[in-house]
Formats: sequence, C-alpha cells, structure tokens
Amino acid sequence: MPTEAPEPYTAAWLAAGHGGAMRRLPGRASGAEQSGPDGAAPVTPGPDDVLVLRALGLGDALTGVAALRGVRRRFPDRRLVLAGPAATGRLLRDLGIVDEVLPLPGLVPLPECRPGSVAVNLHGRGPASHRLLQQAQPARLIAYGASEAGHAGPDWRADEHEVDRWCRVVRQAGGECSREDLRLRPRAAADEQRQDRAAPGPVLVHPGAASASRHWPVERWRQVTAALTADGHRVLVTGSTAEAGLGHAVATGLAGVEDHTGGHGLGELSAMVRDAALVLSADTGVAHLATGWSVPSVVLFGPVPPARWGPAIDPDLHTVLWHGDPDAGSWGDPHGDTLDPLLDQISVDEVLDAAGVLLHPLPVSVPVPRKDPS
Repeated sequence: MPTEAPEPYTAAWLAAGHGGAMRRLPGRASGAEQSGPDGAAPVTPGPDDVLVLRALGLGDALTGVAALRGVRRRFPDRRLVLAGPAATGRLLRDLGIVDEVLPLPGLVPLPECRPGSVAVNLHGRGPASHRLLQQAQPARLIAYGASEAGHAGPDWRADEHEVDRWCRVVRQAGGECSREDLRLRPRAAADEQRQDRAAPGPVLVHPGAASASRHWPVERWRQVTAALTADGHRVLVTGSTAEAGLGHAVATGLAGVEDHTGGHGLGELSAMVRDAALVLSADTGVAHLATGWSVPSVVLFGPVPPARWGPAIDPDLHTVLWHGDPDAGSWGDPHGDTLDPLLDQISVDEVLDAAGVLLHPLPVSVPVPRKDPS
C-alpha cells in the first residue's frame, strides 16, 4: 500500500517540498486574516454558525461543493462560514454555496468559536486540521476519525474520489449530498444555452497548473491552439497572473488567439468557462469549473489518476486522457517540479481528436415510428 502523503499545509507537508504552493497563496499570514474577502469587517464565527475548514485551492474548493451543500441541508437555519483562501471563498459565496468567508491562507490559527457553533473539517484527515478546529472550541466537530487528535469519526479511505470522500463524512453526520450536487447550474440549462447560441462559444485553453509536474509542454499547447484556430474556432488562453508568462508563451505569434492570462479574477474566469464551447486543461481548478458548469472538457492527467480527481458527473461531456495503470497504487508527485512522465505521454493528436469529438458531436438519431402496413 502506498504511503499516505502528509496533510496539506502542515509542517510535514511543507518539509516534503511543497512550500512553493504555500508561497503562492495570496495574503499569507500568521493567522486568519483580519478582514473579509472584500476588505470588509472581519468575520467572527457566531454561536449558530457552521464553520467549515477547506483552506485549499480552486480545484479543492470546487470538489468540495457537493459536501458543502450537504452541510447546508444538515444545518439549514445556520450561517455557513468557509475558512479558506479569500479568492476561492469569494467565488463560492457569490455562487451561493456559502454565506461568509473567513480568509485563511493555510492551517493557521482560527478565532475562537462561540458556544453552540459547529465546525466541519473538509480539509484533511487530520490530526493537524482537527487540532486547529478543536483549538477554536466549537460545540461539535464533524470530521474523519483521528486518534492522534482524540476524535472519533468515519475511517479515512485513500482510494476514494475526492468528491465522494467529503460527501461520505457529511452524509454520516446527517447531511445528504452526492456527486449531482457539484452542479453550478442544471444540465438542461447548459444544454439549452449551447443549442440556442447564434454562434459557437470560444474554446478555452488553460495551460497552467499549481505545479510543474502537471504542465503539459508549451509547444504541444501551441500546436493544439494553432490547429483549433485553423479549424475556425475562437481560442482564449487563460490563467492567473502568476501564469502570465506561460500563457504568453502559448499564444504569442498565433493569429486569432487571445491571451487572457492574468486579466481576470476567479469570478470572471468562472463566467468565461460557463460560456465556453470547450475547455482544454490539465488536472487543475478550471477543469472542475467545467464540470460544475456542464461545459465540455478535455482534461490531461499525469501524476494523479482521474478515478481520484476526474470529472465526477456527465461522462458524455468530459474526456480524460491518461496513460497510467489504475491498479498501480502509486503514480507520481502532483506537486513535483518536473513534467510527470505519464502526462508527457499524451500526444497532440490525442488532444485534438478528443476536442474534435466534443466540438462536432455526431447527431443523435431519432427513431421514426413505423407505419402500420394495414
């Protein structure tokens, strides 16, 4: 059995060489930030609040949406406060998934909870994340079992899909939820938007990811992008401000390609994904936006199998490309500094073939009723 990785944003996790991810988090601080995500007065968890810890990135936040909706069903009359990065928290708040955000750039001290409040650990298996929430002194903690933190709960399973993992712990606490709760709009509404368009939406190419091990080579992205524009598609290259150099390298010199890297916040990026005809990306947050908005996508996997992090709904809309052995037990380092060998095996032709199928789906034949010969 493979060795479990350290819990994210703990000292052991940083010691394992993941400090770069911590440095990329906006507004790193020694504790919870002193103002809300919009610079408003700080959020203080109240006695009737549910404080949910998920101090992780965009993809993690989006795979937690189903569980967050389960928490909402379990505590329908309580304010739902997310402790996590300000930008992702703001996006979830604006989408109506949570009510307030307590900006938290990692596992740093939380303000003390008021008597009667509930804390939910959707961050990790513990013990560090459990202890962080226990120090805030909630009346109740919902989390996986961690004997090191003195907490009894469901057993952690290493082989679960990320969406299923967090739904399971919330369901066992009485909050019904499933993969279907990932949706940011009904599938029917997404299908109707595609059918009613006067012209096809753009193709989004998102070449970046949080680590170099999930960066498919720039030259291959350029070949894919050039082929799509030659086929008549409007192509937008997207990414964060930190990924501007990567986006520029993909888009420079390609006629008709628009470089939007660094030009949009998460809310605007989410809207761009919602209105796209297709999203092409590695295993990163934008892929999960495509899943939530029911937008077709081609997702390139390397060090992490799609069975753990791939699109969890609408298999007809999403194509995953991966050359790994699902029974291997261990694959690569999703936080590594060099291109993962499995990701490197994906060819330009594979990506273009998958994109072509999703952009030009075969028409669905409708059976014609037979006439009665009599």
